[in-house]
Amino acid sequence: MIRVRNLSMSIHGVPVLRDVSFDIERGQVFGLVGESGSGKSMTALALMRLLPGGGGTTGRAMLGGIDLLTLSEAQMCAVRGNRIGMIFQEPMTALNPVQTIGDQVAETLVIHGRAGRSEALRAARARLDRVGLPAAQFPLSRFPHELSGGQRQRVCIAMAIALRPELLIADEPTTALDVTTQAQILDLLKGLVEEEQMDLMLITHDLAVVAGMANQLAVMQKGEVVEQGPTADLFRHMRHPYTRQLFEASGHHPDSTAGARNDTLLKVDEAIRDYPQRRSGLLRPAIPFRAVNRVSFEIGRGESLGLVGESGCGKSTLTRAILGLEPLQGGKITLDGEAIQAGQAMPAHMRRKMQVVFQDPYGSFNPRWKVGRLVAEPFHLFDRPADIGKRVGEALSEVGLAPEDAQKYIHEFSGGQRQRIAIARALIMRPALIVLDEAVSALDVRVRAQILDLLTNLRAAHGLAYLFISHDLNVVRAITDRVLVMKAGEIVEHGTTETVFAAPHHPYTQQLIAASPVIPVEWRDERGQHGRPLV
Repeated sequence: MIRVRNLSMSIHGVPVLRDVSFDIERGQVFGLVGESGSGKSMTALALMRLLPGGGGTTGRAMLGGIDLLTLSEAQMCAVRGNRIGMIFQEPMTALNPVQTIGDQVAETLVIHGRAGRSEALRAARARLDRVGLPAAQFPLSRFPHELSGGQRQRVCIAMAIALRPELLIADEPTTALDVTTQAQILDLLKGLVEEEQMDLMLITHDLAVVAGMANQLAVMQKGEVVEQGPTADLFRHMRHPYTRQLFEASGHHPDSTAGARNDTLLKVDEAIRDYPQRRSGLLRPAIPFRAVNRVSFEIGRGESLGLVGESGCGKSTLTRAILGLEPLQGGKITLDGEAIQAGQAMPAHMRRKMQVVFQDPYGSFNPRWKVGRLVAEPFHLFDRPADIGKRVGEALSEVGLAPEDAQKYIHEFSGGQRQRIAIARALIMRPALIVLDEAVSALDVRVRAQILDLLTNLRAAHGLAYLFISHDLNVVRAITDRVLVMKAGEIVEHGTTETVFAAPHHPYTQQLIAASPVIPVEWRDERGQHGRPLV
Protein backbone atom coordinates (compact mmCIF):
# COMPACT_ATOMS: atom_id res chain seq x y z
CA MET A 1 0.00 0.00 0.00
CA ILE A 2 2.67 2.51 1.08
CA ARG A 3 6.27 2.20 -0.06
CA VAL A 4 8.68 4.78 1.36
CA ARG A 5 12.23 4.65 0.01
CA ASN A 6 15.21 6.80 1.03
CA LEU A 7 12.99 9.66 2.24
CA SER A 8 15.20 12.57 3.29
CA MET A 9 14.13 16.03 4.36
CA SER A 10 15.90 19.22 5.29
CA ILE A 11 14.72 22.62 6.50
CA HIS A 12 16.83 25.55 5.28
CA GLY A 13 19.61 23.09 4.56
CA VAL A 14 19.54 21.43 7.99
CA PRO A 15 18.94 17.64 7.67
CA VAL A 16 15.84 16.43 9.53
CA LEU A 17 15.20 13.00 7.95
CA ARG A 18 17.89 10.73 6.49
CA ASP A 19 17.09 7.84 4.11
CA VAL A 20 13.90 6.72 5.85
CA SER A 21 12.47 3.54 4.29
CA PHE A 22 9.53 1.36 5.29
CA ASP A 23 6.45 -0.43 3.90
CA ILE A 24 2.86 -0.47 5.15
CA GLU A 25 0.72 -3.32 3.83
CA ARG A 26 -3.05 -3.26 3.29
CA GLY A 27 -5.00 -3.53 6.55
CA GLN A 28 -1.84 -3.29 8.65
CA VAL A 29 -1.05 -1.22 11.75
CA PHE A 30 2.44 0.24 11.40
CA GLY A 31 4.01 1.71 14.55
CA LEU A 32 6.59 4.51 14.45
CA VAL A 33 8.26 5.16 17.82
CA GLY A 34 11.03 7.37 19.13
CA GLU A 35 11.76 10.36 21.32
CA SER A 36 10.65 13.92 20.67
CA GLY A 37 12.77 15.29 17.85
CA SER A 38 13.47 11.85 16.38
CA GLY A 39 11.59 12.70 13.17
CA LYS A 40 8.35 10.73 13.68
CA SER A 41 5.96 13.61 13.09
CA MET A 42 8.13 15.05 10.31
CA THR A 43 7.88 11.72 8.49
CA ALA A 44 4.09 11.94 8.64
CA LEU A 45 4.09 15.59 7.54
CA ALA A 46 6.39 14.71 4.65
CA LEU A 47 3.90 12.07 3.47
CA MET A 48 1.09 14.64 3.77
CA ARG A 49 3.25 17.30 2.09
CA LEU A 50 2.63 19.67 5.00
CA LEU A 51 6.22 20.82 5.44
CA PRO A 52 7.26 24.01 7.25
CA GLY A 53 8.72 26.91 5.28
CA GLY A 54 12.11 26.12 3.82
CA GLY A 55 11.46 22.37 3.86
CA GLY A 56 12.42 20.11 0.99
CA THR A 57 12.33 16.36 0.39
CA THR A 58 14.06 13.74 -1.73
CA GLY A 59 13.35 10.04 -2.21
CA ARG A 60 10.06 8.33 -2.97
CA ALA A 61 6.76 7.87 -1.12
CA MET A 62 4.52 5.62 -3.21
CA LEU A 63 0.79 5.51 -2.46
CA GLY A 64 -0.36 2.72 -4.75
CA GLY A 65 1.22 3.75 -8.04
CA ILE A 66 1.54 7.47 -7.22
CA ASP A 67 4.68 9.14 -5.86
CA LEU A 68 3.35 11.67 -3.34
CA LEU A 69 6.58 13.67 -3.43
CA THR A 70 6.11 14.53 -7.11
CA LEU A 71 2.52 15.81 -6.88
CA SER A 72 1.61 19.48 -7.17
CA GLU A 73 -0.17 21.22 -4.30
CA ALA A 74 -3.49 21.03 -6.17
CA GLN A 75 -3.04 17.29 -6.67
CA MET A 76 -2.13 16.82 -2.99
CA CYS A 77 -5.29 18.66 -1.95
CA ALA A 78 -7.23 15.93 -3.72
CA VAL A 79 -5.26 13.28 -1.79
CA ARG A 80 -5.45 14.79 1.72
CA GLY A 81 -8.60 13.70 3.50
CA ASN A 82 -9.60 11.57 0.53
CA ARG A 83 -6.87 8.93 0.29
CA ILE A 84 -4.85 9.89 3.39
CA GLY A 85 -6.42 11.07 6.67
CA MET A 86 -4.53 12.39 9.68
CA ILE A 87 -5.35 12.58 13.39
CA PHE A 88 -3.26 15.20 15.16
CA GLN A 89 -1.93 15.03 18.71
CA GLU A 90 -3.87 17.91 20.27
CA PRO A 91 -7.55 17.76 19.26
CA MET A 92 -8.46 21.17 20.65
CA THR A 93 -6.01 22.92 18.33
CA ALA A 94 -6.98 20.68 15.39
CA LEU A 95 -10.66 21.62 15.71
CA ASN A 96 -12.19 24.98 14.80
CA PRO A 97 -13.58 26.46 18.05
CA VAL A 98 -16.30 28.49 16.27
CA GLN A 99 -17.67 25.63 14.13
CA THR A 100 -19.97 22.87 15.33
CA ILE A 101 -18.69 19.31 15.29
CA GLY A 102 -21.25 18.40 12.63
CA ASP A 103 -20.04 21.10 10.25
CA GLN A 104 -16.40 20.13 10.78
CA VAL A 105 -16.94 16.44 9.99
CA ALA A 106 -19.18 17.28 7.01
CA GLU A 107 -16.67 19.82 5.66
CA THR A 108 -14.37 17.09 4.28
CA LEU A 109 -17.16 15.58 2.18
CA VAL A 110 -18.28 18.98 0.86
CA ILE A 111 -14.76 20.15 -0.06
CA HIS A 112 -14.06 16.96 -2.00
CA GLY A 113 -17.41 17.19 -3.77
CA ARG A 114 -18.67 13.88 -2.40
CA ALA A 115 -21.96 15.30 -1.10
CA GLY A 116 -24.08 18.42 -0.71
CA ARG A 117 -24.48 20.00 2.71
CA SER A 118 -27.58 18.05 3.74
CA GLU A 119 -26.19 14.70 2.67
CA ALA A 120 -22.79 15.55 4.20
CA LEU A 121 -24.43 16.27 7.57
CA ARG A 122 -26.21 12.91 7.44
CA ALA A 123 -22.90 11.22 6.70
CA ALA A 124 -21.29 13.19 9.54
CA ARG A 125 -23.98 11.92 11.89
CA ALA A 126 -23.21 8.33 10.85
CA ARG A 127 -19.48 8.84 11.36
CA LEU A 128 -19.92 10.40 14.79
CA ASP A 129 -22.16 7.48 15.76
CA ARG A 130 -19.44 5.08 14.59
CA VAL A 131 -16.75 6.68 16.78
CA GLY A 132 -18.93 6.48 19.89
CA LEU A 133 -20.65 9.89 19.93
CA PRO A 134 -24.37 9.01 19.64
CA ALA A 135 -26.91 11.63 18.58
CA ALA A 136 -28.81 11.60 21.89
CA GLN A 137 -25.84 12.94 23.88
CA PHE A 138 -23.80 14.54 21.08
CA PRO A 139 -25.94 16.41 18.54
CA LEU A 140 -24.27 17.92 15.49
CA SER A 141 -24.78 21.37 17.04
CA ARG A 142 -22.22 20.77 19.80
CA PHE A 143 -19.04 22.88 19.85
CA PRO A 144 -15.55 21.49 20.69
CA HIS A 145 -15.35 23.30 24.05
CA GLU A 146 -18.44 21.38 25.20
CA LEU A 147 -16.61 18.05 24.90
CA SER A 148 -13.95 16.29 26.96
CA GLY A 149 -10.48 15.54 25.60
CA GLY A 150 -11.39 11.98 24.65
CA GLN A 151 -14.60 13.11 22.97
CA ARG A 152 -12.72 15.75 20.95
CA GLN A 153 -10.29 13.09 19.82
CA ARG A 154 -13.24 11.00 18.61
CA VAL A 155 -14.45 13.98 16.55
CA CYS A 156 -10.98 14.26 14.98
CA ILE A 157 -11.10 10.54 14.13
CA ALA A 158 -14.56 11.01 12.56
CA MET A 159 -13.16 13.86 10.44
CA ALA A 160 -10.17 11.77 9.36
CA ILE A 161 -12.28 8.75 8.30
CA ALA A 162 -15.17 10.72 6.76
CA LEU A 163 -14.13 9.71 3.22
CA ARG A 164 -12.82 6.26 4.17
CA PRO A 165 -9.17 6.98 3.30
CA GLU A 166 -6.74 4.23 2.36
CA LEU A 167 -4.16 5.38 4.94
CA LEU A 168 -4.90 6.83 8.37
CA ILE A 169 -2.03 8.57 10.18
CA ALA A 170 -2.48 8.94 13.97
CA ASP A 171 0.13 11.24 15.53
CA GLU A 172 0.25 10.62 19.31
CA PRO A 173 -3.57 10.20 19.44
CA THR A 174 -3.69 9.17 23.13
CA THR A 175 -0.85 11.10 24.79
CA ALA A 176 -2.94 13.35 27.04
CA LEU A 177 -5.80 10.89 27.70
CA ASP A 178 -6.47 8.83 30.81
CA VAL A 179 -5.95 5.08 30.63
CA THR A 180 -9.56 4.00 30.10
CA THR A 181 -10.19 6.67 27.43
CA GLN A 182 -6.88 5.72 25.82
CA ALA A 183 -7.94 2.07 25.70
CA GLN A 184 -11.27 3.06 24.11
CA ILE A 185 -9.57 5.20 21.44
CA LEU A 186 -7.08 2.44 20.61
CA ASP A 187 -9.87 -0.14 20.37
CA LEU A 188 -11.78 2.24 18.08
CA LEU A 189 -8.77 2.70 15.78
CA LYS A 190 -8.13 -1.03 15.67
CA GLY A 191 -11.78 -1.70 14.83
CA LEU A 192 -11.75 0.89 12.04
CA VAL A 193 -8.68 -0.71 10.47
CA GLU A 194 -10.40 -4.10 10.43
CA GLU A 195 -13.78 -2.84 9.21
CA GLU A 196 -12.61 -0.34 6.60
CA GLN A 197 -9.55 -2.32 5.49
CA MET A 198 -7.46 0.83 5.80
CA ASP A 199 -3.82 1.10 6.86
CA LEU A 200 -2.94 2.78 10.15
CA MET A 201 0.35 4.54 10.81
CA LEU A 202 0.49 4.94 14.59
CA ILE A 203 3.06 7.47 15.83
CA THR A 204 3.81 7.35 19.56
CA HIS A 205 6.56 7.38 22.18
CA ASP A 206 4.72 4.76 24.26
CA LEU A 207 6.13 1.30 23.58
CA ALA A 208 3.30 -0.41 25.45
CA VAL A 209 0.72 1.18 23.12
CA VAL A 210 2.37 -0.11 19.94
CA ALA A 211 3.03 -3.50 21.56
CA GLY A 212 -0.70 -4.16 21.65
CA MET A 213 -1.57 -2.47 18.35
CA ALA A 214 1.10 -2.70 15.67
CA ASN A 215 1.91 -5.55 13.29
CA GLN A 216 5.14 -3.87 12.18
CA LEU A 217 7.29 -1.45 14.15
CA ALA A 218 10.03 1.05 13.24
CA VAL A 219 12.22 2.85 15.77
CA MET A 220 13.51 6.32 14.85
CA GLN A 221 16.45 8.23 16.28
CA LYS A 222 17.76 11.57 15.04
CA GLY A 223 15.89 11.36 11.76
CA GLU A 224 16.88 7.78 10.93
CA VAL A 225 15.16 4.41 11.24
CA VAL A 226 17.58 2.45 13.44
CA GLU A 227 15.53 -0.76 13.71
CA GLN A 228 12.35 -2.17 12.25
CA GLY A 229 10.50 -5.45 11.83
CA PRO A 230 7.54 -7.45 13.13
CA THR A 231 6.57 -6.06 16.53
CA ALA A 232 6.95 -9.26 18.56
CA ASP A 233 10.31 -10.05 16.95
CA LEU A 234 11.62 -6.52 17.55
CA PHE A 235 10.67 -6.59 21.24
CA ARG A 236 12.13 -10.04 21.73
CA HIS A 237 15.55 -9.11 20.33
CA MET A 238 15.93 -5.29 20.47
CA ARG A 239 19.15 -5.45 18.51
CA HIS A 240 19.84 -1.70 18.52
CA PRO A 241 21.04 -0.07 21.79
CA TYR A 242 18.59 2.82 21.36
CA THR A 243 15.62 0.43 21.31
CA ARG A 244 16.86 -1.08 24.56
CA GLN A 245 17.20 2.39 26.08
CA LEU A 246 13.59 3.23 25.18
CA PHE A 247 12.39 -0.04 26.69
CA GLU A 248 14.32 0.47 29.93
CA ALA A 249 13.06 4.05 30.23
CA SER A 250 9.46 2.90 29.75
CA GLY A 251 9.57 0.86 32.94
CA HIS A 252 11.99 3.10 34.83
CA HIS A 253 11.47 3.28 38.60
CA PRO A 254 13.70 5.74 40.52
CA ASP A 255 15.41 4.51 43.67
CA SER A 256 13.58 6.16 46.54
CA THR A 257 12.78 5.70 50.21
CA ALA A 258 9.24 6.07 51.49
CA GLY A 259 8.70 9.35 53.33
CA ALA A 260 7.61 9.45 56.96
CA ARG A 261 4.03 10.46 57.82
CA ASN A 262 4.55 11.40 61.46
CA ASP A 263 4.08 15.13 60.90
CA THR A 264 1.00 16.06 58.85
CA LEU A 265 1.68 18.83 56.33
CA LEU A 266 -1.57 18.98 54.31
CA LYS A 267 -4.93 17.81 55.59
CA VAL A 268 -8.13 17.68 53.54
CA ASP A 269 -11.18 17.03 55.71
CA GLU A 270 -14.62 16.23 54.18
CA ALA A 271 -14.07 18.60 51.23
CA ILE A 272 -17.20 19.34 49.14
CA ARG A 273 -17.26 21.34 45.90
CA ASP A 274 -20.55 21.99 44.08
CA TYR A 275 -21.12 23.73 40.75
CA PRO A 276 -24.43 25.38 39.83
CA GLN A 277 -26.31 23.97 36.85
CA ARG A 278 -29.09 25.29 34.64
CA ARG A 279 -32.65 25.09 35.88
CA SER A 280 -34.61 22.18 34.41
CA GLY A 281 -37.76 24.33 34.37
CA LEU A 282 -38.98 27.86 35.05
CA LEU A 283 -40.21 27.08 38.56
CA ARG A 284 -37.82 24.27 39.35
CA PRO A 285 -34.70 24.94 41.43
CA ALA A 286 -31.27 24.36 39.93
CA ILE A 287 -29.74 21.12 41.16
CA PRO A 288 -26.00 21.61 41.81
CA PHE A 289 -23.44 19.25 40.35
CA ARG A 290 -21.17 17.78 43.02
CA ALA A 291 -17.63 17.56 41.62
CA VAL A 292 -15.96 16.68 44.95
CA ASN A 293 -17.92 14.72 47.54
CA ARG A 294 -16.59 14.53 51.12
CA VAL A 295 -12.96 13.85 50.23
CA SER A 296 -10.51 13.40 53.11
CA PHE A 297 -6.80 12.58 53.15
CA GLU A 298 -3.47 13.70 54.61
CA ILE A 299 0.04 14.24 53.28
CA GLY A 300 2.98 13.99 55.67
CA ARG A 301 6.22 15.96 55.41
CA GLY A 302 8.52 14.37 52.87
CA GLU A 303 5.79 12.04 51.59
CA SER A 304 4.78 11.51 47.96
CA LEU A 305 1.05 10.92 47.47
CA GLY A 306 -0.48 9.96 44.13
CA LEU A 307 -3.97 10.92 42.95
CA VAL A 308 -5.30 8.97 39.96
CA GLY A 309 -8.60 8.73 38.10
CA GLU A 310 -10.25 9.35 34.76
CA SER A 311 -10.81 12.77 33.24
CA GLY A 312 -13.80 14.39 34.94
CA CYS A 313 -13.42 12.47 38.21
CA GLY A 314 -12.71 15.66 40.20
CA LYS A 315 -8.89 15.60 40.46
CA SER A 316 -8.34 19.07 39.00
CA THR A 317 -11.24 20.59 40.96
CA LEU A 318 -9.82 19.24 44.21
CA THR A 319 -6.36 20.50 43.25
CA ARG A 320 -7.66 24.03 42.62
CA ALA A 321 -9.31 24.02 46.05
CA ILE A 322 -6.05 22.90 47.68
CA LEU A 323 -4.23 25.73 45.91
CA GLY A 324 -6.85 28.16 47.22
CA LEU A 325 -8.21 28.93 43.75
CA GLU A 326 -11.77 27.63 44.23
CA PRO A 327 -14.21 27.81 47.17
CA LEU A 328 -15.60 24.81 49.02
CA GLN A 329 -19.23 24.27 49.99
CA GLY A 330 -18.22 22.05 52.89
CA GLY A 331 -15.24 20.69 54.78
CA LYS A 332 -11.86 22.35 55.22
CA ILE A 333 -8.26 22.19 54.06
CA THR A 334 -5.29 22.97 56.31
CA LEU A 335 -1.64 23.49 55.39
CA ASP A 336 0.85 23.07 58.22
CA GLY A 337 -1.99 23.55 60.71
CA GLU A 338 -3.42 26.73 59.12
CA ALA A 339 -6.75 26.72 57.29
CA ILE A 340 -6.73 27.49 53.57
CA GLN A 341 -9.60 29.82 52.74
CA ALA A 342 -10.41 28.27 49.38
CA GLY A 343 -11.47 30.86 46.84
CA GLN A 344 -9.75 33.69 48.71
CA ALA A 345 -6.24 35.12 48.41
CA MET A 346 -3.83 32.88 50.29
CA PRO A 347 -1.53 34.70 52.75
CA ALA A 348 2.03 35.07 51.48
CA HIS A 349 3.57 33.01 54.28
CA MET A 350 1.30 30.07 53.35
CA ARG A 351 1.82 30.46 49.61
CA ARG A 352 5.56 30.18 50.24
CA LYS A 353 5.02 26.66 51.62
CA MET A 354 3.19 25.31 48.55
CA GLN A 355 4.04 25.59 44.85
CA VAL A 356 2.68 23.94 41.71
CA VAL A 357 4.06 22.46 38.46
CA PHE A 358 1.52 22.40 35.63
CA GLN A 359 1.07 19.91 32.79
CA ASP A 360 2.01 22.31 29.99
CA PRO A 361 5.10 24.30 31.05
CA TYR A 362 5.12 26.38 27.87
CA GLY A 363 1.54 27.50 28.46
CA SER A 364 2.34 28.50 32.06
CA PHE A 365 5.24 30.78 31.09
CA ASN A 366 5.25 34.29 29.65
CA PRO A 367 7.13 33.88 26.34
CA ARG A 368 8.29 37.52 26.47
CA TRP A 369 10.27 37.00 29.66
CA LYS A 370 13.72 35.50 29.96
CA VAL A 371 14.14 32.34 32.01
CA GLY A 372 15.73 34.24 34.91
CA ARG A 373 12.60 36.31 35.38
CA LEU A 374 10.33 33.28 34.91
CA VAL A 375 12.09 31.30 37.62
CA ALA A 376 12.05 34.30 39.98
CA GLU A 377 8.34 34.94 39.35
CA PRO A 378 7.14 33.54 42.75
CA PHE A 379 9.02 36.34 44.50
CA HIS A 380 6.47 38.88 43.23
CA LEU A 381 4.47 38.06 46.38
CA PHE A 382 7.40 38.83 48.65
CA ASP A 383 10.22 41.28 49.08
CA ARG A 384 12.66 40.69 46.23
CA PRO A 385 15.93 39.42 47.78
CA ALA A 386 19.19 41.13 46.90
CA ASP A 387 20.76 37.85 45.79
CA ILE A 388 17.96 36.91 43.39
CA GLY A 389 20.38 36.20 40.55
CA LYS A 390 22.34 33.76 42.70
CA ARG A 391 19.15 31.98 43.79
CA VAL A 392 17.96 31.63 40.20
CA GLY A 393 21.32 30.17 39.19
CA GLU A 394 21.23 27.69 42.08
CA ALA A 395 17.67 26.63 41.23
CA LEU A 396 18.61 26.05 37.58
CA SER A 397 21.68 24.06 38.59
CA GLU A 398 19.61 21.86 40.90
CA VAL A 399 17.36 20.82 38.02
CA GLY A 400 20.29 20.03 35.71
CA LEU A 401 20.49 23.26 33.73
CA ALA A 402 23.24 25.89 33.57
CA PRO A 403 23.00 29.24 35.40
CA GLU A 404 23.70 30.90 32.02
CA ASP A 405 20.34 29.58 30.79
CA ALA A 406 18.72 32.39 32.78
CA GLN A 407 19.50 34.72 29.86
CA LYS A 408 17.58 32.64 27.29
CA TYR A 409 13.91 32.62 26.32
CA ILE A 410 11.58 29.69 26.92
CA HIS A 411 11.17 28.88 23.21
CA GLU A 412 14.87 28.00 23.06
CA PHE A 413 14.34 24.86 25.19
CA SER A 414 12.93 21.39 24.58
CA GLY A 415 9.82 20.07 26.35
CA GLY A 416 11.86 18.27 29.00
CA GLN A 417 14.02 21.34 29.64
CA ARG A 418 10.91 23.51 29.99
CA GLN A 419 9.57 21.12 32.60
CA ARG A 420 12.89 21.40 34.47
CA ILE A 421 12.50 25.20 34.40
CA ALA A 422 8.96 24.83 35.79
CA ILE A 423 10.34 22.69 38.63
CA ALA A 424 13.08 25.28 39.27
CA ARG A 425 10.40 27.99 39.54
CA ALA A 426 8.53 25.89 42.11
CA LEU A 427 11.74 25.04 43.97
CA ILE A 428 13.16 28.54 44.34
CA MET A 429 10.81 29.35 47.24
CA ARG A 430 11.98 26.23 49.13
CA PRO A 431 8.39 25.03 49.63
CA ALA A 432 7.35 22.14 51.84
CA LEU A 433 4.82 20.81 49.29
CA ILE A 434 4.84 20.76 45.49
CA VAL A 435 1.65 19.91 43.60
CA LEU A 436 2.51 18.20 40.28
CA ASP A 437 -0.48 18.26 37.94
CA GLU A 438 0.20 15.81 35.06
CA ALA A 439 3.78 17.08 35.12
CA VAL A 440 5.25 14.35 32.88
CA SER A 441 2.26 13.19 30.81
CA ALA A 442 3.37 14.89 27.58
CA LEU A 443 7.05 13.87 27.79
CA ASP A 444 8.65 11.00 25.92
CA VAL A 445 9.88 8.02 27.90
CA ARG A 446 13.56 8.89 28.30
CA VAL A 447 12.89 12.51 29.28
CA ARG A 448 10.16 11.30 31.64
CA ALA A 449 12.64 8.94 33.32
CA GLN A 450 15.08 11.85 33.78
CA ILE A 451 12.39 14.07 35.32
CA LEU A 452 11.29 11.29 37.70
CA ASP A 453 14.91 10.81 38.84
CA LEU A 454 15.20 14.59 39.31
CA LEU A 455 12.03 14.76 41.42
CA THR A 456 13.21 11.83 43.54
CA ASN A 457 16.62 13.44 44.16
CA LEU A 458 15.09 16.84 45.02
CA ARG A 459 12.70 15.19 47.43
CA ALA A 460 15.57 13.47 49.23
CA ALA A 461 17.71 16.63 49.27
CA HIS A 462 15.07 19.05 50.53
CA GLY A 463 12.52 16.86 52.33
CA LEU A 464 9.83 17.85 49.83
CA ALA A 465 6.32 16.43 49.89
CA TYR A 466 4.55 15.79 46.57
CA LEU A 467 0.91 15.60 45.57
CA PHE A 468 1.37 13.80 42.25
CA ILE A 469 -1.70 13.94 40.00
CA SER A 470 -1.55 11.77 36.90
CA HIS A 471 -3.45 9.41 34.66
CA ASP A 472 -0.25 7.45 33.95
CA LEU A 473 -0.34 4.57 36.41
CA ASN A 474 3.22 3.52 35.64
CA VAL A 475 4.50 6.96 36.67
CA VAL A 476 2.41 7.00 39.84
CA ARG A 477 3.69 3.57 40.80
CA ALA A 478 7.28 4.72 40.23
CA ILE A 479 7.31 7.85 42.36
CA THR A 480 4.66 7.71 45.11
CA ASP A 481 4.45 6.13 48.57
CA ARG A 482 0.66 6.06 48.77
CA VAL A 483 -2.06 6.44 46.17
CA LEU A 484 -5.66 7.65 46.15
CA VAL A 485 -8.07 6.46 43.45
CA MET A 486 -10.81 8.96 42.63
CA LYS A 487 -14.07 8.32 40.80
CA ALA A 488 -17.07 10.64 40.40
CA GLY A 489 -15.76 13.03 43.03
CA GLU A 490 -15.08 10.39 45.69
CA ILE A 491 -12.03 8.47 46.89
CA VAL A 492 -12.94 4.85 46.21
CA GLU A 493 -9.64 3.24 47.23
CA HIS A 494 -6.46 4.26 49.03
CA GLY A 495 -3.40 2.62 50.48
CA THR A 496 0.29 2.11 49.93
CA THR A 497 1.15 2.24 46.25
CA GLU A 498 2.40 -1.31 45.91
CA THR A 499 -0.57 -2.72 47.84
CA VAL A 500 -3.12 -0.93 45.65
CA PHE A 501 -1.39 -1.91 42.41
CA ALA A 502 -0.65 -5.49 43.41
CA ALA A 503 -4.06 -6.28 44.92
CA PRO A 504 -6.68 -3.66 44.00
CA HIS A 505 -9.99 -4.15 45.83
CA HIS A 506 -12.37 -1.71 44.14
CA PRO A 507 -13.69 -2.67 40.67
CA TYR A 508 -12.84 0.79 39.35
CA THR A 509 -9.19 0.43 40.36
CA GLN A 510 -9.12 -2.98 38.73
CA GLN A 511 -10.60 -1.43 35.59
CA LEU A 512 -7.92 1.30 35.49
CA ILE A 513 -5.09 -1.19 35.86
CA ALA A 514 -6.59 -3.56 33.29
CA ALA A 515 -6.91 -0.69 30.78
CA SER A 516 -3.22 0.21 31.03
CA PRO A 517 -1.24 -1.03 28.01
CA VAL A 518 1.50 -3.58 28.69
CA ILE A 519 4.28 -5.30 26.81
CA PRO A 520 3.52 -9.06 26.88
CA VAL A 521 5.71 -10.88 29.40
CA GLU A 522 6.26 -13.79 27.02
CA TRP A 523 8.34 -11.57 24.71
CA ARG A 524 11.98 -12.22 25.57
CA ASP A 525 15.01 -10.38 24.32
CA GLU A 526 18.13 -12.08 23.01
CA ARG A 527 19.61 -12.29 26.52
CA GLY A 528 16.63 -14.33 27.73
CA GLN A 529 15.13 -11.56 29.86
CA HIS A 530 11.37 -11.18 30.12
CA GLY A 531 9.70 -8.09 28.77
CA ARG A 532 8.24 -6.37 31.82
CA PRO A 533 4.64 -5.20 32.09
CA LEU A 534 4.84 -1.40 32.26
CA VAL A 535 2.25 -1.28 35.05
